[in-house]
Amino acid sequence: MQINTRTTGALVNGDNAPQAFSAVCLEAGEKGEMQHNVLFERVSARLKAQVGPDVYASWFARLKLHSVSKSVVRLTVPTTFLKSWINNRYLDLITSLFQVEDAEVLKVEILVRTATRHAAKPSADVQVVVPDSTAVAPIRRTTAQPAGHIMAQAVSAAAAARPATMGSPLFGSPLDSRFTFDTYVEGSSNRVSLAAAKTIAEAGSGAVRFNPLFVHSTVGLGKTHLLQAIANAAVQNPRNLRVVYLTAEYFMWRFATAIRDNDALTLKDSLRNIDLLIIDDMQFLQGKMIQHEFCHLLNMLLDSAKQVVVAADRAPWELESLDPRVRSRLQGGVAIEVEAPDYEMRLEILKRRLEAARLEDPSLEIPAELLSHVARNVTASGRELEGAFNQLIFRRSFEPNLTVERVDELLAHLVGSGEPRRVRIEDIQRIVARHYNVSRQELVSNRRTRVIVKPRQIAMYLAKTLTPRSFPEIGRRFGGRDHTTVLHAVRKIEELISGDTKLSHEIELLKRLINE
Repeated sequence: MQINTRTTGALVNGDNAPQAFSAVCLEAGEKGEMQHNVLFERVSARLKAQVGPDVYASWFARLKLHSVSKSVVRLTVPTTFLKSWINNRYLDLITSLFQVEDAEVLKVEILVRTATRHAAKPSADVQVVVPDSTAVAPIRRTTAQPAGHIMAQAVSAAAAARPATMGSPLFGSPLDSRFTFDTYVEGSSNRVSLAAAKTIAEAGSGAVRFNPLFVHSTVGLGKTHLLQAIANAAVQNPRNLRVVYLTAEYFMWRFATAIRDNDALTLKDSLRNIDLLIIDDMQFLQGKMIQHEFCHLLNMLLDSAKQVVVAADRAPWELESLDPRVRSRLQGGVAIEVEAPDYEMRLEILKRRLEAARLEDPSLEIPAELLSHVARNVTASGRELEGAFNQLIFRRSFEPNLTVERVDELLAHLVGSGEPRRVRIEDIQRIVARHYNVSRQELVSNRRTRVIVKPRQIAMYLAKTLTPRSFPEIGRRFGGRDHTTVLHAVRKIEELISGDTKLSHEIELLKRLINE
């Protein structure tokens, strides 16, 4: 057999073996990098042909290849705005173009190059509690961050060599360094929840003030920002708090994986000794076994005076899919609702967003009257405000003289999005029936038992107060009843509400469920 001595001859020579092996590896690495660059160039050419040279020059000229690992391609751009714009509008197209050139590509990630410019100076080693393993993983503590124990730090340690990969969960749900108390805009709608959050973040181990703290609101009002601010601040606490931040989806996945791998005890032990557990999006916690495990964890932490913070898109008593034991334990703490921001708060959000954008583009200028107009008309949530602001920045780049009328045209899909949706009598009947554990058929039947009459009267009252339907129309929708029956029901519930606080709260809860 003939051996190719050009690449292997040195390997048989003991003196030169290490150098030869390194040379072979280096040559292979260079070939791989060259192939990746060629792949990127071909995809770039396809993209330019697809979107046209003008669009390509505007949005993709500064796109660069960062790395290709297994089935993931990572690209970089210089600004957060550009990343957001490409992710929202072109990511699927770019991914499909890569898959045309290389079928093994499953995912494309857009990163921000500026994210790693100001790296903190490393110092002493600290220990991080990682619920994915029995081992304790060492990471480097920076001068700007005291020793803390947080699952998400493992992500930062593992991803230190890559820019802006905070969205890729490795061990738990990663934290976003932008979500701090300093960047959280305070207003009348969130002042109470913010005060409670700061108290928890500043408290030491065992100094439990609100337990559990349950923050709830509709989407886009800053729950995740607030929870991550607690986690980010707690890590800085000089008392070395051991913090775990998870989403409910990650908790389900991790426990399911641990059970499958017969490693559930290890995971439970790693969670047993933490000081602060933060769970986001509790409404997504599903599955009888998973909820059973979470109930045990919740009981263990609360009975040990360990702090628990939970967020969801509705109050704990409205989470009907949760195990009653979990729901009961969550109701035993402090529940705080974050409401929609008022005008002053919305304007402050836009001003701060403009300040942040000016750091990337000092020439950016949006007239105060336009900001004020947007704040006054986009009322739904901070997320809609973010979308409105991005629209303004984009349009200003080629429409420098935007008028209020033009802004109204651009933001027509956002203006008024905070108004309640149109309510149907069928929705009211369905939600009331579910709340009182009766069927919708029973509500419209002729049955006159107490367990049916009260929910039926409440449903009629809500139908009259939440819809423009007349008494006769409502009566027809409730089994063909006379309009005087509906009138009696409305007056009866109004009378009961005035003297029954519990019933009043029930009615308000039902209204929120119906409007959502």
